[in-house]
Amino acid sequence: MTMSVRGLLFQYQYQYRFQHIQNRIPITRNTKSLQTYNLSSHPNSSRRRPTLSTTVTHAFSLSGAGAEYSSAGELVDAGRKERNTRIAGIDQDELLDPKLLADPDSCFCEFQGVEIHHKLYDPESHSSDNSLYAQDQTQTLSLKLGLPMILLHGFGASVFSWNKVMKRLANLTGSKVLAFDRPAFGLTSRLSTFGAKTSDAKPLNPYSMAFAVLATLYFIDFLAAEKAILVGHSAGSLVAVDAYFEAPERVAALILVAPAILASGAKPKPKVVETKGDRSDLPKPQFEFFKVLFKFIKYVTQAIMQVIKGMTDMLNSLYKKALSSILRSAFGVMLVRMIIDKFGVAAVRMAWYDSKQVSEHIIDGYTKPLRTKGWDKALVEFTAAMLLKGESETKPPLSKRLHEISCPVLIVTGDTDRIVPSWNAERLSRAIPHSKLEIIKNCGHLPHEEKVDEFVRITERFLQKAFGGLEEQSLQAVA
Repeated sequence: MTMSVRGLLFQYQYQYRFQHIQNRIPITRNTKSLQTYNLSSHPNSSRRRPTLSTTVTHAFSLSGAGAEYSSAGELVDAGRKERNTRIAGIDQDELLDPKLLADPDSCFCEFQGVEIHHKLYDPESHSSDNSLYAQDQTQTLSLKLGLPMILLHGFGASVFSWNKVMKRLANLTGSKVLAFDRPAFGLTSRLSTFGAKTSDAKPLNPYSMAFAVLATLYFIDFLAAEKAILVGHSAGSLVAVDAYFEAPERVAALILVAPAILASGAKPKPKVVETKGDRSDLPKPQFEFFKVLFKFIKYVTQAIMQVIKGMTDMLNSLYKKALSSILRSAFGVMLVRMIIDKFGVAAVRMAWYDSKQVSEHIIDGYTKPLRTKGWDKALVEFTAAMLLKGESETKPPLSKRLHEISCPVLIVTGDTDRIVPSWNAERLSRAIPHSKLEIIKNCGHLPHEEKVDEFVRITERFLQKAFGGLEEQSLQAVA
């Protein structure tokens, strides 16, 4: 039996407000302050203790339209003083700066006011390495393409998801491979205010798709390359394709892994051609009358449809803005924390074909960003930015532009993907001209983690076919 959202929220409030609190209960006097009273010291504490429904009502009073992050911060901070909160198994009492959680090979660079966490692997600097990578060199053909790769993770993931293939892809291409954490994910800094500026002097939201695209193009320059191969997984495929449309001359090829790109499966309707004989039985004056009447009805209908469409777009816009405001409230932050706590680890396991292969090391890698300061508010901002994406854009939907892609495209998916079904990848391959589709058997949503060897082999065949000429030119230059 499924539980309603209200029921889940009730359960969440009960668990985190009463299970670990002894005699000290936070009481909300208004939406701007949160005071705590020691009720056990009051002579009439047994009679003055607020009921469960009253306290839940006070908690939900913070989620009104006027609630801001300050209210959320007060609610969370006050709660942390009274309990040991854990989200998806991660202690929330002592959240850290992302740099304090960095790995030995982690790097940080500033772009548009954001400290972006990334990892870079250069096969030339590791040519004498005797590690596991040196063993991989004997197993993988080096194509010496001279084209770097940029790896773009999906929603809820990070650079961690590329750990198993990063070095092998670098060896395969003979070039640098770079992966970075987009804002709201991994160890990239979380911003509460947006100070970055675009060319038109408007603030650039670091959690927006536009920022992710610009960051991707920035890293192509960072690698001192004219072009790069973009590899996007799931929602990262959206960033890769958008980056292509932003600067097609900078993208050598696209590799889309379990792409979360909706491809339209509708076929164009056949055009109906009217023949002159359709109305040949009508007298000429009567025919002209009906012709004019038909045109009049057509124009009126079109005008009405335009009005309806305008109203629909306006209502849709208002709905999105209202929903965005709710997301940014204390209620939205609490909802995000609850969802991550209840379903975060389960979603990671569901992404694999064989969930038994999901080790504690993998779970730790995916939940590590939950130890960073402001992760919950950043995730809310990211969701709101995606919701409002395209609000002021005049470009046609991405699904209508897929046929314009002219660079080599590889689409890789698992036959048992429960997150983005493989049939969507099949539709996408039909929408993108000359794209290559590969379906890996007994594989879920993470081919680059679950089927590493097969993923690398597929990538090798694709690159060899797409850039075989570059390899020959490179060998001739060396000779």
